[in-house]
Amino acid sequence: MTAPGIAPIDDIVFDAAVRDLRDRPLDWRFKGVPADWWGRTEAQIIAAGSAVPVGGGAGPQCVLRDDALTHNVDTMARWCAARGMELAPHGKTHMSPQLAERQLAGGACAITVATVAQAAVYRAFGVRSLLLANELVDAAGLRWVSAELDRDPDLRFVCWVDSVRGVELMTAALDGARRPIDVCVEVGIPGGRSGCRTPEAADDVARAAAASPRLRLVGVAGYEAAVAQSLDDDALAVVTAHLAEVRATVMRLAALFEDDDVVVTAGGSTYFDAVADALSDWPGGTRVRPILRSGCYLAHDHGLYARTSPLTRGGSHGFRPALEIRAQVLSRPEPDLAIVGMGRRDVSFDQGMPVPLDDVAGAVEKLNDQHAYLRVTSGDVEVGDWLRFGISHPCTTFDKWRLIPVLDADDRVVDLVHTFF
Repeated sequence: MTAPGIAPIDDIVFDAAVRDLRDRPLDWRFKGVPADWWGRTEAQIIAAGSAVPVGGGAGPQCVLRDDALTHNVDTMARWCAARGMELAPHGKTHMSPQLAERQLAGGACAITVATVAQAAVYRAFGVRSLLLANELVDAAGLRWVSAELDRDPDLRFVCWVDSVRGVELMTAALDGARRPIDVCVEVGIPGGRSGCRTPEAADDVARAAAASPRLRLVGVAGYEAAVAQSLDDDALAVVTAHLAEVRATVMRLAALFEDDDVVVTAGGSTYFDAVADALSDWPGGTRVRPILRSGCYLAHDHGLYARTSPLTRGGSHGFRPALEIRAQVLSRPEPDLAIVGMGRRDVSFDQGMPVPLDDVAGAVEKLNDQHAYLRVTSGDVEVGDWLRFGISHPCTTFDKWRLIPVLDADDRVVDLVHTFF
């Protein structure tokens, strides 16, 4: 699915950067790492097939399941290929170049980012195709992008524009640049975040971008989940209307695009089926590259996306949860209450509470910074027990961990992935 002429990752740069990480000894700086790993390098731990059983290190712990990651990459790649869609997964989900490399090796055409700082992380590991799914009007950031484009002729970089003023700021900041920056006009949703709210506004922005000597108009972008991630009729109607407007904008602006292959991109992790339905099957003679930007499919979850992902709604099992938290019971102060040693500093809570995975019936009802309140309805839960929890919304769990072991079915380490938030 990689477009001709685009190198998604420089293997030499990536291998050297990862080797540098793996040759550094581990120590107290990495939360959840067993103390007997301190002083050993990651390469030594991986080569030894070190085990991380539940309760095998200072808690809490965060781990990833290798088989689930592999399954999810392969499943998404097949799903996209069957529908003629390309995939540029959102790298902000995990901010791990090692996980991004899995996605690129599985057929992704690019990595999506939200900020220049995120782009810089992936560039440091050799990623050569980036979508910045945001308006970029910061002069310093634009100069950095321009310098990267000049330094690497194989780098492909695309960002969004949604105002004539933004086009003017970009053009001024890029004065003297040797390569123009590729841009997509962003179409927005009333009540949502960025993006043109009317066809007239989108047309004005497109004309301004096409006229700029420092920009190159290459497509149209949208984000269908800007208002909600619900599956009710009202939310689905908003999604359908937005995607229809994105498609109409591509057709209306056809004469202005400055690339033979027009980029059209949308797609979070809840409605990517609707995106594929709306943005595929273009009229003959219209050369369009429809690109999804879904990111959470890689780790999936036991909460938000278990309920809403097109491949797991209604109890189907297209994706498998890969991310889990392990924590110890610290106290049983009441007959039906267990206090567990994990909290808001360790696990996501913005889209639902952690989900108990062991033979324990109950629910986490609230979190403090370092404590979870697990209301137990049945099951033997004693002080000192280690419990496993699934999460809801992987983005805000990944950002709490700098190093995450990837485990095989026997709980042995096959990789150690770094995050750079």
